[in-house]
Amino acid sequence: MVNREKIFEKVKEENVKFIRLQFTDILGVMKSISITVEQLEKALDGELMFDGSSIEGFVRIEESDMYLKPDPDTFLVLPWNHPNSESKTARLICDIYDSTNKPFIGSPRYVLQKALQEAADCGYTMYVGPEPEFFMFHLDENGLPTVKTHDKAGYFDLPPVDKGEDARRDMVETLQSMGFEIEAAHHEVAPGQHEIDFKYKDALTIADSIVTFRIVVRTVAQHHGLHATFMPKPVYGIAGSGMHLHVSLFKNGENIFYDAEKEDGLSDTCRHFIAGVIEHARAISAITSPTVNSYKRLVPGYEAPVYIAWSYRNRSPLIRIPARREIGTRIELRNPDPSCNPYLGLAVVLKAGLEGIKNGIEPPHPIDQNIYEMDLATRNLNQIKSLPENLYEAINEMRNDELIKEALGEHIYSRFILAKIREWENYSSRVYDWELNEYLEKF
Repeated sequence: MVNREKIFEKVKEENVKFIRLQFTDILGVMKSISITVEQLEKALDGELMFDGSSIEGFVRIEESDMYLKPDPDTFLVLPWNHPNSESKTARLICDIYDSTNKPFIGSPRYVLQKALQEAADCGYTMYVGPEPEFFMFHLDENGLPTVKTHDKAGYFDLPPVDKGEDARRDMVETLQSMGFEIEAAHHEVAPGQHEIDFKYKDALTIADSIVTFRIVVRTVAQHHGLHATFMPKPVYGIAGSGMHLHVSLFKNGENIFYDAEKEDGLSDTCRHFIAGVIEHARAISAITSPTVNSYKRLVPGYEAPVYIAWSYRNRSPLIRIPARREIGTRIELRNPDPSCNPYLGLAVVLKAGLEGIKNGIEPPHPIDQNIYEMDLATRNLNQIKSLPENLYEAINEMRNDELIKEALGEHIYSRFILAKIREWENYSSRVYDWELNEYLEKF
C-alpha cells in the first residue's frame, strides 16, 4: 500500500510538477486530466470533478458532474521529462464516483472491482499474466502511421534481421523503471510484430498495468520514429496480434487450480472454471475481441483460436493448459486481443468462471488433436462450436447472455452494445477497395 506521505516525498524527490489523473472509457481508451502538483492534495481527497457527459459510455449531459478519486497504489512517475524542462509528470489511476459520491456504475474499473469482490466473498483471488502483442510501423513524410514494417523477421529472430530490438529493449527498460517485472520480450511471427510479457499479479493490478503498458509502448516507439499499434489485424495475410491471458485462482495463498491427486494435476475447481468460460465464450468474445477488425484475426491458419474447446497440448482450441503445475497451474485463454478493455475483459471471464464453479459445470472432454484439420462432421461429433465470425454475431450473443449483462451492469451493457452496433453499421455501409477491385469491371 502506498500512503499519501510517500507520494508527496516522491513528488518532491523527482521534481514532479504535473499529475495525470487517468481512467478509461467503456471501450478501454485511456483518458486523463492533468493537474499541477499544488492540486495533488485536493485530488487525493477526492474533491476534483469532471464532465462525465463527454466520455464514451458515461452519462447524459444533465447528470454530468463526476468525481475522480485516485488510487494511491497506482502512483508512479512517468520516465520522460517535458521538452526543454527538468520537471517530470506522474500519474494516478482513478476510480469514478457520481454526484452523490457513490461508485459510478459505468466505470470499467468498478465493474472489475465488483467481480473481484464476488470472488473474494468465495475466498478466491484472481491472478492474471498477459501476453500482449503489437506491431511497429514506419511513419510517412507527414508523420502519419503506415503499415510498412521495419523488418522481415519472424518468431524469435535476432538482429540484424530483427530491426525492432532497440525500440523493444527501450520499452522493456522503461517498463522496468516503472515497476513492471518483465518475463520475456521477443519478435513475434509476423514482420514488424513484437511481444512483451510481464509477470502475473492480481487481476486489478494487471488491468491497470495493461492500460499503462499500451501508453508506454506507443510513447517509446514514437521516440524511435515508429508507430506502435495494438490493432488486432493491421495487415492482411499475416498473423494478427493477440493478448493471451493466463488465469488462475488462489485461496488462502494456494493455487486452487492445482490438485496433486488428479492424474492431470487439474482440480475440479479448475475444470468447473473452464466449463463456465466455455459456456459463455461466444458472448465473452464481444468484450475480449471487441472490434470489427478483431474477427479478421480470428480465422484459421494464423494460430488464433476459432473453435470453442480446451486442450492440454495443442494451440488450436480456445483454452490451453500450459504444462507447469503446482503454483504455476493455470489456463491460457487465447482469443482476447490487445484492443479489449482489460477491466471488462477480466470481469466477464471471472464471472463466467465463477458461475462454472458455483454450479459445478463439467467441461467437455479435452481435444488434443489439431481442430483446424477436423472436418465439420468430426467437430460436430466432438461438440465443438465456433467463436463468432464477426462483431455483429458476437454482439447478438452478448445480447442473449444474462451472465454478461449481470457482470457488466445494465449501464455499461447497454451502452457497449449501442457503441458496437454503430461501429458495425458504419463498417457495413462503406465501400472498400476489395469490392471495387472485385466488382467494378465485372458487373
